[in-house]
Amino acid sequence: MDVIERQASRTAIVMAGGDGTRLRSLTRQIVGRETPKQFCVLTGTTTLLEQALGRAALMADRGLTLTVVNRAHHDFYFPLLSHLEPRSVVEQPANRDTAPAILYALLRLAETAPGASAVILPSDHFIDDEHAFARHVQAAFAAVEDRPELTVLLGIKASTPETSYGWITPGTRILRVNGSGLHAVTRFVEKPSLALAHRLMEQGSLWNTSVIVGRVSTLLGMFMVASPRLYFAFAKVRPTLNTVFEHRAVEDLYRDLAPINFSSHVLERAALNLAVMPVEGLHWSDLGETARVMEAIARTGMRPKWRVA
Repeated sequence: MDVIERQASRTAIVMAGGDGTRLRSLTRQIVGRETPKQFCVLTGTTTLLEQALGRAALMADRGLTLTVVNRAHHDFYFPLLSHLEPRSVVEQPANRDTAPAILYALLRLAETAPGASAVILPSDHFIDDEHAFARHVQAAFAAVEDRPELTVLLGIKASTPETSYGWITPGTRILRVNGSGLHAVTRFVEKPSLALAHRLMEQGSLWNTSVIVGRVSTLLGMFMVASPRLYFAFAKVRPTLNTVFEHRAVEDLYRDLAPINFSSHVLERAALNLAVMPVEGLHWSDLGETARVMEAIARTGMRPKWRVA
């Protein structure tokens, strides 16, 4: 796929370290053993991780894209990532939720591209129009390059009152970028009741995609403000990054590291200068349930081999 407005200052962090527990029964049926969903061919002809890497290539510089994985998944990710430079793979010693994974990758980027902007991309999404989505991300990049203090979240205009998604309530409009409006974030709601989901939808709240765009330095600043203990724990190993001492230092750090969620422990605690960009005109879903996988297959019109069988 061609890169849209490829710029060396635009980087991507592809999140591929989850254990995929919500979809475990389906992936076990497909693969025949416990396999995290990002390493499975659920829709189309490639794994979700490969699809996410292709998505990142539309938005950011391939040479600066980092993929965050967990060591326990080595046998799954190595065949998919072996063609990449070793520095492009951020291997965590263990899964400690999303905040340590993102912080580790950001600190790596701060060493190689300190002035860059980054998009954080989960690897378990389905998007029926990748180019349209990439254009929204490019608009978000333009916004944070013009306003470095901003961090932009992409929100999908809700079509149903989903109770298993996170929601973002937009506030006043901050600015317009390439025809897309950026709004202040009024609040986050995680997995609401059905009644609340109906009210959120009526109010114009958006599904939270967990796709985030910000300057590397700004995102690191959010960690310093919202989760200083985590930030300074990683700061101790920062001098070892990209050296022969990194592996051991990070392993020692993770041994005593508690799981910390990025959305609840960082974004929600550092909500100042957060903006949300509404995304319309495409279908997006988080492939966390079997029903969503089946819906995505129907939309693509491509039946994967396991579905044909």
